[in-house]
Amino acid sequence: MTVAGQVHCEIDGALARVCLFNDGKFNAMSRAMWRSLRAIFLDLQNQQGLLCVTVRGMGGHFCAGGDIAEYPEFRFNESALRAFHEDEVWGGLSAMLDCDLPIVACIEGHCMGAGMEIASCCDIRLASASARFGAPIARLGFPMAPREAAQVVRAAGELTAREMLLGAVVLDAAEMKGRGFLNQVAPQEELVHAVEQRLEGMTRLAPQAARMNKQALRALARGDGVSAASLDSYRYADSAEHREGIAAFLAKRPPQFG
Repeated sequence: MTVAGQVHCEIDGALARVCLFNDGKFNAMSRAMWRSLRAIFLDLQNQQGLLCVTVRGMGGHFCAGGDIAEYPEFRFNESALRAFHEDEVWGGLSAMLDCDLPIVACIEGHCMGAGMEIASCCDIRLASASARFGAPIARLGFPMAPREAAQVVRAAGELTAREMLLGAVVLDAAEMKGRGFLNQVAPQEELVHAVEQRLEGMTRLAPQAARMNKQALRALARGDGVSAASLDSYRYADSAEHREGIAAFLAKRPPQFG
């Protein structure tokens, strides 16, 4: 059962469904939630048989930012603030980024601050037409932490990040799709179905290829460039999935991976 102020994960066959839940706070991320997010994705990375992960918020919203009610406990002490961002927040985000499973975001309602950061760590992002995106934390008197800002810039683009952080601009889903942050926008009542269709298609693909693509994309994001294409990148040559994919194509039949 989902617990208030926690991140919940359910395994549904080959899918992992990660849900953000903070009742009455539009799923704002508490410190416990950041720690749970990290633990969940570290566990998912090591599980066998999974093909995809989906991340969504409960109650019609993705995530409205951080749980501000907790902030007076630690934000006014430099070392405590640094530990929060570098250990807890980045711990959760980096666990997502290091996960070799494709991650699909299902975004409704508010996607602000921490929500933007979490969405930025997903590989594919679908949103309802009514979703809203921003990071108006300058109104609270503080900036976005450097590594978190860098990830938002990579996913949303520098222009968008500057508008959100410097102008507290909130953008709608159509605008965010036009700027390349979203893969698809659907009417509210059709969003979950659109996400399920996307997941269904992805689970028919080769798991090994997905994991290796994630690893290559992660290396490129780090700036490794073509140096990431080492001899190990071709170790799949004699694998069962590689042979099945080619054989199925030549036989004009659907492949059966794993």
